[in-house]
Amino acid sequence: MGQTEILEMKQAPKSTTRPASGVMIAETISLGVLALPQALAALGFVPGILLILVLGIIATYTGYLIGQFKIAYPLMQSFADCGELIAGPIGREVIVFAQVLILVFIMAAHVLSFAIALNAMTGHATCTVVFSAVGLIMSFLLSLLSLPRTLKNVSYFSIFSCLSVVIAVLVAMIGIAIQKPDMGHILAVRPNTPLIKGLGPVMNIILAYAGHVAFFTFASELKDSRDFPKALAFIQILAVSFYLIIASVIYYYAGPLVASPALGSGSPLVRKIAFGITLPTIIIVGVINKSVICKYIYFRVWSGTNVVHQNSFRTWAIAGAVPNFNLLLGLIAALFCSWFSYGLPPVLWLYQNKGRWFETKSKVALTILNIGTFLLGAAICVMGMWPSGWELARGAAGKPFSCAGNWRPSVGT
Repeated sequence: MGQTEILEMKQAPKSTTRPASGVMIAETISLGVLALPQALAALGFVPGILLILVLGIIATYTGYLIGQFKIAYPLMQSFADCGELIAGPIGREVIVFAQVLILVFIMAAHVLSFAIALNAMTGHATCTVVFSAVGLIMSFLLSLLSLPRTLKNVSYFSIFSCLSVVIAVLVAMIGIAIQKPDMGHILAVRPNTPLIKGLGPVMNIILAYAGHVAFFTFASELKDSRDFPKALAFIQILAVSFYLIIASVIYYYAGPLVASPALGSGSPLVRKIAFGITLPTIIIVGVINKSVICKYIYFRVWSGTNVVHQNSFRTWAIAGAVPNFNLLLGLIAALFCSWFSYGLPPVLWLYQNKGRWFETKSKVALTILNIGTFLLGAAICVMGMWPSGWELARGAAGKPFSCAGNWRPSVGT
């Protein structure tokens, strides 16, 4: 890392804890929740709930590791900086590639979700590619507000983002509970589920904890990085509780045919209202991910300029190439969340504590825990790519760049 970059980082204005926490909430509680009820239907109630809870606890721990590493090495602004610190220039470039790619893929998921929402609200009034392009343009224009080097401006919009997804899901949940399309027809454990079929829903649960890739950026926005664990604990408790309630209630009332996104399980009127309310989340969280990329590129390449948006049209291409909500989320989880949310944070702990792994019994226990968590991330990546590749090979993603509708409701027409 050059001296100019370090000086820029030291002089970059900081945000208060409140704006950074707001952005973290918007980044964490987002599209992932919309796939959770169907994940319960595919896996069964008990394993689905246990996975949401256990993976959430592990994600909280790995997020804590990121915060501790940031405190120990305050100049770290991203996973890419950590890669350079641990493995030199090669480590930096590998993680740069993965870090930018995951954020581009997540933005693609938001462009795809925008097209799904407009298809649901308008009854597929026009070509899906047109809807995707509109979502891309809106996201691009709103991202101009992130050109200043802090996330302060974006944080104000994150409040609307949080409210929109919470209200939208609550509207859908209440509407489904009143309508009761298939109430009580749930399974504690779904029997005889092939492994390749069961891994897809697991990937969708993992995607709900995808915010870690941006945690270094958020921690850097704090006046005191030591406040990060408190913000993390609040956000993770809120997220896990919200996920458990929404997933279990919608699955209970909608039954085994629950849609994904879950908003499609309501009546035609309810889902139009719910999709309309969730549009701010779809746009704003995509902008937050743009902001993370922009901040990195600013420090790395274009310090002092505003040339920071070249990734936007790639998101449209990905959204059009993989026009299936669950499959795109599964790909993101397998390729990227496996490492950023589970595999890489333990590596940070091992580096931070090198030479002291076995000096006490507690260190030995933590060393075993972190090696096990790293192996969990690796297993998620390898096993998660299996169902994604299988689904793509058999054409389950649908036709790329097609004008056809890209979603199916589970109730009504």
